[in-house]
Amino acid sequence: MGAGARRSAAGRFTAHRADGSSGVSPRVKCCVRALKRSCSPVCVAVFIFMSFLGVCLLYLPDRPAVPSFEPDEDSPVTLLIWTHPFGRYRKLPDCAALHQIRGCTLTDDLGAYQKADAVIIHHREVATGAAELPPEPRPSAQKWIWMNYESPTHTPRLWRFEGVFNLTLTYRIDSDIALPYGYLLPRGNTVKGPQNRFTHPLHIPSRSNLRRPRLLAWVVSNWSESHYRVAVYHQLRRYIDVDVFGRAGQPLPEYTGDDVVRLVRRYQFYLSLENSQHTDYITEKLWNAVLAGAVPVVLGPSRKNYERFLPPEAFIHVDDFPTVRGLARYLLKLRHNPAKLRKHLDWRGRYSLHQPPFWSEHYCTACRAVRRNRGRTDVVKYLTPWFYS
Repeated sequence: MGAGARRSAAGRFTAHRADGSSGVSPRVKCCVRALKRSCSPVCVAVFIFMSFLGVCLLYLPDRPAVPSFEPDEDSPVTLLIWTHPFGRYRKLPDCAALHQIRGCTLTDDLGAYQKADAVIIHHREVATGAAELPPEPRPSAQKWIWMNYESPTHTPRLWRFEGVFNLTLTYRIDSDIALPYGYLLPRGNTVKGPQNRFTHPLHIPSRSNLRRPRLLAWVVSNWSESHYRVAVYHQLRRYIDVDVFGRAGQPLPEYTGDDVVRLVRRYQFYLSLENSQHTDYITEKLWNAVLAGAVPVVLGPSRKNYERFLPPEAFIHVDDFPTVRGLARYLLKLRHNPAKLRKHLDWRGRYSLHQPPFWSEHYCTACRAVRRNRGRTDVVKYLTPWFYS
């Protein structure tokens, strides 16, 4: 038990000081005699035990000092962008000016590899062989960040990267660095600075705006007959009109988010159908509809998953109906009943929508996360099962 205690013949532990005297003071002995006269034996025993515990604590060795680390929000971080995603060069942002993240140096100069605190590696390039991983051994304490915004269905050769990366940067909420395609902010929680231009207050439509000229639109660039969403579309168009734009329909002058939003403002409903169904894989297809003030009809992960991002009445899920025909009937019912349609839109007055710009906010958010994770050296051992879970 250590130098401060010895075991008596009766099996009890008693305090024993270096000078050989008992560790119990005269005041404690006096209290014990008084308790024996006025309390039951149980009461006396409890008092003796608590006194003994207090004395033992006096002889415990001092606890070693635990160094605490409080990251300096302005401490310098150098982040190397190993490849520009999909081979498309974009000017690197000023994180302080655009996102109020100071002390962050972004570079795409591969010569800076040895001094970089972290390296962002986009999955597509290293998976397809368009780029190699950085050389080993990596500099001490350097972190490799796996960045990917495709669904697991469209993320090839993931098994090659088990135990390679230190941090994950994806749309998934349980990523080390999580940044979805979009998210709601309660009204009043505004984003300050220039980044505010990516945050849009949402408004409840007026009575006249509820009666939009068109019913349902779908903008699709990646058309494949093997996609479940295409099968849903083929069934839906048997019962109601669907205006299709993109590869399989009418052309758009430009395929950008702004053009889609302007188009969808003419419609009451918009098909926000993902190309595959996976956890948290909810892309700009949803958020463009929300921004345009149309009610999104969604196909992707479960309703419960969507409700992590939106109020339950803010969208209509394909899975809410046993048949596509039932979905079509519901949309037609809402078109002719503005009061019921408004129930899907009244939530908007409480929120703003933030859509992170690709890829500037991702890089700057990663920079801040690297600062907060200084000293962390563990690796992601089960990348594939996690991402597919």
